[in-house]
Amino acid sequence: MTQEKALAILKSGKNVFLTGSAGTGKTHVLNQYINYLRERKVPVAVTASTGIAATHMNGMTIHSWSGIGIKEQLNQAALVSLKTKKYLKKNLENVKVLIIDEISMLHKKQLDLVNTVLQFFKENNDAFGGIQVVFSGDFFQLPPIGNNEETSRDKFAFMSDAWLQANLVVCYLTEQFRQANNSLNKILNELRNRTFTKSSYQLLLNAKSNTLNNNEEQTQLFTHNIDVDSINSKQLEALPGKKRTFRASTKGNKKLVETLKKSVLTSEVLTLKINAKVMFVKNNVEKGFVNGTLGTVTGFDSEGLPKVKLRNGKIITVEKENWDIQDERNKILASLKQIPLRLAWAITVHKSQGMTLEEATIDLSKTFERGQGYVALSRLKSLESMQLLGINNTALAVDALAYKADQRFMELSDEANKAFSMNELAKAEKPFIKACGGITNEKEIKKVKNKLKDKKIKTKKGGTHEITMAYLIQKKSIAEIAEIRGLTEGTIASHLIKIREKHPKVNLTHYRPKKEMLKKVRKAYDLQKDKNAISLKKIYDELDGSVTYQDIKLCLAFFN
Repeated sequence: MTQEKALAILKSGKNVFLTGSAGTGKTHVLNQYINYLRERKVPVAVTASTGIAATHMNGMTIHSWSGIGIKEQLNQAALVSLKTKKYLKKNLENVKVLIIDEISMLHKKQLDLVNTVLQFFKENNDAFGGIQVVFSGDFFQLPPIGNNEETSRDKFAFMSDAWLQANLVVCYLTEQFRQANNSLNKILNELRNRTFTKSSYQLLLNAKSNTLNNNEEQTQLFTHNIDVDSINSKQLEALPGKKRTFRASTKGNKKLVETLKKSVLTSEVLTLKINAKVMFVKNNVEKGFVNGTLGTVTGFDSEGLPKVKLRNGKIITVEKENWDIQDERNKILASLKQIPLRLAWAITVHKSQGMTLEEATIDLSKTFERGQGYVALSRLKSLESMQLLGINNTALAVDALAYKADQRFMELSDEANKAFSMNELAKAEKPFIKACGGITNEKEIKKVKNKLKDKKIKTKKGGTHEITMAYLIQKKSIAEIAEIRGLTEGTIASHLIKIREKHPKVNLTHYRPKKEMLKKVRKAYDLQKDKNAISLKKIYDELDGSVTYQDIKLCLAFFN
């Protein structure tokens, strides 16, 4: 199924299981849908089965969001107790769409509990209390943690009662964006389909002799933390020069802050040196990096921030970024601010899940769990970008039940693809949004989009003047900016004065008035004795109203 068709099915309001192999764009489709819902004021809860996955989505774990924690069962008294918690009551009663990413790592008992909790809070016995649920993940990835005696049948979420009750439409993405039609893609598909051939095994073994393009840039993947920590510590200590330490700052709900600390890929205390091998652990396309981008610390700026040289030669001064946990109304409940880097001579296979690596040395000789080999190999784009140090039989194994389920998911996805036309799905969009209490008026949607954009800029840049500056740099007209921000044109012109004072080097000559007007206003301006308390009205009166207040402000912005 294509991403476009999957998104259309999501927008129609159907319960969905979004799946597909690594690199098919599951997260991209989810993010598109989340933005779509938020722009229409539909309360959406973005959650994941693990803290790491949750931070990739700016969400929270399903355990925290639903209040189930680490419980395996909830009796009536426990449910009543949950309902007394104000934050839970608000979250669960308001939510209209629930997204759970990395569903493969959520135990079936926990999914059943989430179903029970939502039915109780919504006072509705339909699946998940009658709201839309969207599960995303790949059951060939790392499985749920369970008791030693538990089999896959006892653990996988698709074996739960809640899964069956939800009557999910399966959207199996098939377009490959990470690996092209190359040898690695063939190997991964053979592992998934349990058709692994001797020739493919030989290709893997041949990767032992691969020489990677840049030894300084490659990451080493190991299955055990002890190997990773040892290599990173030794490599950092071996570098000459002074250490620089960066400490994370946090705010918000203490328990959620602790969840963030355990979950984010950066460290609470990050120690760097010049020439340290690092990996970016957050997406910021505007600044030129994504989660998994590799580089080397080349120095530190005047404020002590690290400068990182990427493989393409670009040097980025890395500022602190926020990791947030948000509720379904986009309110920040907890945040952690830290430099989005981690030492990256080596990382664990578990930590690599969800990343795309440019090059890596991989040691699968100690693989202890089915799926680890698949996860490690699927981080890369080609066999040529990998050097294999070792491999055991477990690394080539996938779970038998996961395989059977995957075959069935493909069949169900094909059936859904044929059953729903794009026109039919499009007709269901507005009724679903209305049923969720959302907005469908295009003008209102545009306003919300602009507000969300403003909020994004404000989070990155700071106050209201900085938001305006971002639009001025894009050379939008004063009128356009005023409409986008919901402010008057005069207010935007006032912002321009402040911006010119604070940021004189920013090129805003696009807004400079013509010489004749500047000269005219300057003459009236010079008549005022107190230059620290300029009266716009006096200038306006002096010019007999021939120049508008807004144009006077624009002129003032460009007086030296």
